[in-house]
Amino acid sequence: MKSLHLATPEDLAKLMPLVAGFHAEQGHEGEPELLQEALLPLLEGSPHGAVWLIGLRRAPVGHVMVSFGWSLELGGLSAHVQELFIRPAVRRRGMGGEALHLLGQALKQGGVRELLLAADPGDETLTRFWRRARFQPQPRSLLMRRVL
Repeated sequence: MKSLHLATPEDLAKLMPLVAGFHAEQGHEGEPELLQEALLPLLEGSPHGAVWLIGLRRAPVGHVMVSFGWSLELGGLSAHVQELFIRPAVRRRGMGGEALHLLGQALKQGGVRELLLAADPGDETLTRFWRRARFQPQPRSLLMRRVL
């Protein structure tokens, strides 16, 4: 059984509770209308990012969202994991790791050269998860942000 499915507009109703769960865990208060407005272009095929459902398409247990950029260093596309969420009741069963493995394969076939993410260095559990998924800290790198 394939456990990763590219989300489409028809998946919006299943996706919204998962995205809301991720944002609640992160302490982000967002209006559902704004989240839906931000998700729709990705579900409709925007070249700037994509969302995949994790688990059965009819009853997903999570989602992963990536945005796309460009790496001069690696000479091609890069993808940045913006969100990875698995429902709390079914965590620690390997679904997140399997989803990242399948995602990496699909992105590589699509010409993506690297998969990036921002991790909270104080969250040891998540840091161990990311390391098991073969992500490595980058020397001399600090992710910074300026909201426009």
